[in-house]
Amino acid sequence: MDNLFIAASPSSPEVDFRFEERTLSLKGESYPENAAQFWGEIIATLRRFLADDDVHAAITVNVALAYFNSSSTKMLFSLFDALNEKAEAGAEVVLNWYHDEDDDTIFEFGQELKEDFAALVFNDHAVQSR
Repeated sequence: MDNLFIAASPSSPEVDFRFEERTLSLKGESYPENAAQFWGEIIATLRRFLADDDVHAAITVNVALAYFNSSSTKMLFSLFDALNEKAEAGAEVVLNWYHDEDDDTIFEFGQELKEDFAALVFNDHAVQSR
């Protein structure tokens, strides 16, 4: 499977999915005009990877989103749901959640993810403001 890389735009995050390294990184902001269109292919690619994946090595997901709108939130839940299903099936899925130490909204969303997707190994990373 070819790696998936989407460069960040002013309204969409950088997406870097390295299949052989088993890492997915999301970085930036997410408020694309059509969130379902932007995230749909990413989620479909992730689901194909997870369905074809018979390796029992850990999958690491690094998320450093400074902002995302409600449409992106729904799509992120779909993405984390797919990962959680894989974790429930026995794979180790590590979610590294990066947020500005002063951003309570992003921090609290991460805590909600931790509760809603309990099969994921959740690591909270507060990043110092610049």
